[in-house]
Amino acid sequence: MIHSIPLPRRQSVRPVMALVWLPALLAALPAAASTAPGLQSCAAVNDAQRRLACYDRISGRSPALPAALSTDPEPEGAPRQSMSAPAAASTGADFARSAPASAPAADSLSMLERAWSFNPDSDRYLIKLFNPNYLAPVRYQSRTNDRPFSPVLSALETPGSEVDEIEAAFQISFKTRVWASDDRRLGLWFAYTQQSFWQVYNDENSSPFRDTNYKPELMVAWQPQLSLAGFDLGLLGLGYTHESNGRADPISRSWDRLIARIGLEKGDFALLLRPWIRIDDEGSDEDNPDITDYYGYGDITAVYKWRGNSFTLMARGNPAEFKGAVRATWMTPEILGPLRGYLVAFSGYGDTMIDYNFKQNAVSVGIALNDLLDR
Repeated sequence: MIHSIPLPRRQSVRPVMALVWLPALLAALPAAASTAPGLQSCAAVNDAQRRLACYDRISGRSPALPAALSTDPEPEGAPRQSMSAPAAASTGADFARSAPASAPAADSLSMLERAWSFNPDSDRYLIKLFNPNYLAPVRYQSRTNDRPFSPVLSALETPGSEVDEIEAAFQISFKTRVWASDDRRLGLWFAYTQQSFWQVYNDENSSPFRDTNYKPELMVAWQPQLSLAGFDLGLLGLGYTHESNGRADPISRSWDRLIARIGLEKGDFALLLRPWIRIDDEGSDEDNPDITDYYGYGDITAVYKWRGNSFTLMARGNPAEFKGAVRATWMTPEILGPLRGYLVAFSGYGDTMIDYNFKQNAVSVGIALNDLLDR
């Protein structure tokens, strides 16, 4: 007689990424962030295997049997034994052997599902990495913008204020979900990105920060679960974005936009489209009234992942003005803990807001924590 054996239980681990320099934001998250979603959220999953994995994760149940009970063959020549155990026990054993384990089910999520936590068993409130978080000790630029504010403020542009061709650059970026529907397919997110260009090797000018850009965003993200031209339409979003260099007039650079997000994916390939509309008053804004001539009205980014490598290609611009930019990146597999090698090539206008109307080529080399669609 074959007896059913209780399946092992495991504790649910809920990783939460915390940023130590934002305690106020963490304190503002509701206490409900630690609660697990109910069975109703799992019932909303259409795919049978993913729905089963969702139930397993909520209950702490692991459907994998011990190795000793896996598929041990009967001794050769032994008579086939009839199953005398209760039908319920036999059915349960067969069910456990055929059911997928919950851990592989997480790997079966698509890139957009992982990046935006659309899986129904994800925490309602969470903090995730957003745009690439990187440190590039070396950024080489083919041309240097020695007079970024000319002729507005010529006093700052003296012959002794030349910019070095080699500098450092780094970026910090995260997003936090502050509300989500029960099935997690609709969520409200706040995001923050800060990018700095540091003349760290420019000893003659006291190694200044050449420019720092600040970009807070508030956006809604939705998973429509539709197909379009052979791709899965995995993301639709709309948000408000403010971007500036944090400086006062007359050396301020800033603009405000409404940005839509459209995400298409197929396997290891994704296409991200971001059309936008500038919403600040260009008639009263003297910072950079012609910025859309150089940045245009949207960008498109292709993402491809292969054997732990991540490749992206971004293009944007204004075809009517024959101005724009392209950026290509390569991120290696992990080389030191979670750190990955990072290579960036840029050509065009506006690698930073201070250079929005300045054309250059640049190459950056460094390390990174995440790409655009990392979990």
